[in-house]
Amino acid sequence: MTENTGKVVSINGNLVSVEFNGNVSMNEICFVKVGDTTLKSEVIRIRGNIAQIQVYEMTDGIKCGDEVEFTGDMLSAELGPGLLGQVYDGLQNPLPVLAEQAGWFLERGIYADGLNAEKKWEFTPVAKVGDTLRAGEYIGTVPEGPFTHKIFVPFYLLGKYTLKSIAEKGEYTVKETVAVLTDERGRDIPVTMSFKWPVKRAVKCYSERLAPVETMETKVRLIDSFFPVAKGGTYCTPGPFGAGKTVLQHTTSKYADVDIVIIAACGERAGEVVETLTEFPELTDPKTGRSLMERTIIICNTSSMPVASREASVYTSVTLAEYYRQMGLNVLLLADSTSRWAQALREMSGRLEEIPGEEAFPAYLESYIAAFYERAGYVRLPDGSTGSVTIGGTVSPAGGNFEEPVTQATLKVVGAFHGLSRERSDARKYPAIDPLISWSKYRSVIDSKKSEYCKKILHHGNEIGSMMKVVGEEGTSISDYIIYLKSEMLDAVYLQQNSFDLTDANCTTMRQRYVTDKLINVLGSEYEIDNKDNARSFLNRMRQKFIDWNYTEFQSDAFKKVEEEIDSLYNEKNGKLNLEAEQLLKDGE
Repeated sequence: MTENTGKVVSINGNLVSVEFNGNVSMNEICFVKVGDTTLKSEVIRIRGNIAQIQVYEMTDGIKCGDEVEFTGDMLSAELGPGLLGQVYDGLQNPLPVLAEQAGWFLERGIYADGLNAEKKWEFTPVAKVGDTLRAGEYIGTVPEGPFTHKIFVPFYLLGKYTLKSIAEKGEYTVKETVAVLTDERGRDIPVTMSFKWPVKRAVKCYSERLAPVETMETKVRLIDSFFPVAKGGTYCTPGPFGAGKTVLQHTTSKYADVDIVIIAACGERAGEVVETLTEFPELTDPKTGRSLMERTIIICNTSSMPVASREASVYTSVTLAEYYRQMGLNVLLLADSTSRWAQALREMSGRLEEIPGEEAFPAYLESYIAAFYERAGYVRLPDGSTGSVTIGGTVSPAGGNFEEPVTQATLKVVGAFHGLSRERSDARKYPAIDPLISWSKYRSVIDSKKSEYCKKILHHGNEIGSMMKVVGEEGTSISDYIIYLKSEMLDAVYLQQNSFDLTDANCTTMRQRYVTDKLINVLGSEYEIDNKDNARSFLNRMRQKFIDWNYTEFQSDAFKKVEEEIDSLYNEKNGKLNLEAEQLLKDGE
């Protein structure tokens, strides 16, 4: 804490102007004193000796002349063992601890340490006295849940350091000194198991940034096969309210092939946040059979909380993700929803009287969103291992309008687009990702030619379906009608997935490849069918067989039995592969 102080000269909602005399930095944390309460704030603009600050609390009761105390520190996250399984707000206050202090109706001005300072951790030294170390290299480890938590040389230390001493194996708190480093000038620097890092600065303690090429398996067929996501990549899921964005995130967080899941509930409705907080501890991790919360961090700011804290929650969550990436882990960050963050930026921009951009959003909206998603990445660490941060953000455009600024700014920087449609969610087709508008730049788990073939069937079937709305079934040729039925079958048996069924929800890559080949065999065949009734009957029966197949364990006796039934039904109509499908299946062998 510095001795630098100021006084309030004007108040505009969450924006407070402060007159100061000393030195003040951008993004510096300060506290506004209101009676016996201090309110945490951040400097967002400096004009001469006037600093404009955003207050992370309700500003009722602040008046001109109130004292403001500047800390000299940036808005930072505390990094160290004990983060996993926690529920924080955007300022990294553990909500259960705040609830113990203030009851269930949180009072303003109450803050708590992000890490438990009393809990002891079993420290095992790895580095040796005399070793030369840099920021981001580790000196020891502690066990944290299912992971080995690495104790780093703090990220803010520049240059080379010599390890002067290190603690023996034993139990220590996060505040106790476990090592002493000596810098190039001979000064001693004590190191604890925790340190702070400014949340708006990306962690760059890695050797090399790599291209995200490895697919992050989500076990969701529609995503993995057609619109994949890479480890270290980015994707967005825009959609209207009630289209299933949050549910899709829950499914992804449960089954995705990652080590750590971080959920940033940014400005979501309180009901949705409560649902997340109550459901997640009950979810069973398919990897360990224990609670999913053991490898999850939740950071939540509801829509009823001050708007300024939404921005903090986004940056805090990505900082925690980068911290675990430095340990060689794969981290998935789910931001829900970035639209609420953008709305908070718009509100603060209006109070700052900045020139508005499109739909009154600030002109710098695109650069802010780009800077956030650019913190994703697949990196090689100093010890040769690799780690990744994958960012998936949901967007909530009003009325499902994807042309609005937040969606468009996001689409410019992400590597995959999973657009949810009201039409599909109303038809109870889940996940409600529209295959006709979605896209991905990443590599699929199945052969790209096969996925393009399936997409072609979907597009062709959609065109015929649109035509049938005008001319009716009677005005459609039997060949076109069969294509339409095939596209409907593909949608029902592969694109739709039952997240409540443990077998169907967890569709492995091997199974996706196997089922895709079988589907192409059925969809790419010509049949001895002479009228539309027979076509409808046959393909509906085939569709039901495939749906039953989805609920059987892969390569089990039941799985093989249903497959035999599919083959038998196929042979009934003397199915014969067309040349394109035959070539696809031959190339894939």
